[in-house]
Amino acid sequence: MVADALTVSCKRCGTKNRNPRTRVHDNALCGKCHARLVFERFDRPLAATDSTFGSEVIDSGTPVLVDFWAPWCGPCRSLAPVLDELAARYAGRLKVVKVNVDENPVTASRYGIRSIPSLFLFRDGAVVTTMHGALPLQQLQTQVDRFIP
Repeated sequence: MVADALTVSCKRCGTKNRNPRTRVHDNALCGKCHARLVFERFDRPLAATDSTFGSEVIDSGTPVLVDFWAPWCGPCRSLAPVLDELAARYAGRLKVVKVNVDENPVTASRYGIRSIPSLFLFRDGAVVTTMHGALPLQQLQTQVDRFIP
């Protein structure tokens, strides 16, 4: 097993493939169907919508930290640089996704979001921990380190 590897799901057949982080630019192919693998950028937060939440979060081969936020929320805005730093530090091991609750009420309702910012850590499609409020980087890292190798 490769110690420093990225797990990426094949866009064609859905098979999860592990590839060394140092070889993401080597035109890797799926081990099952041999389609070219697409490596997403993990070094910054990505936006998800009601329609893309399943593919970005639930079906992700990488653990995902989801930030439920809104642009008018002061604590959400203060948390943004912390999430940028977290995404950069855990690039390849953790995907950081932001869901605007005003524009994506279905997903926000599905997870019972009543206050923002709310952070949910998903692993293998399931919620493993939740956090609420604008937490400092050190506290977020401590929580993430419990679930990310």
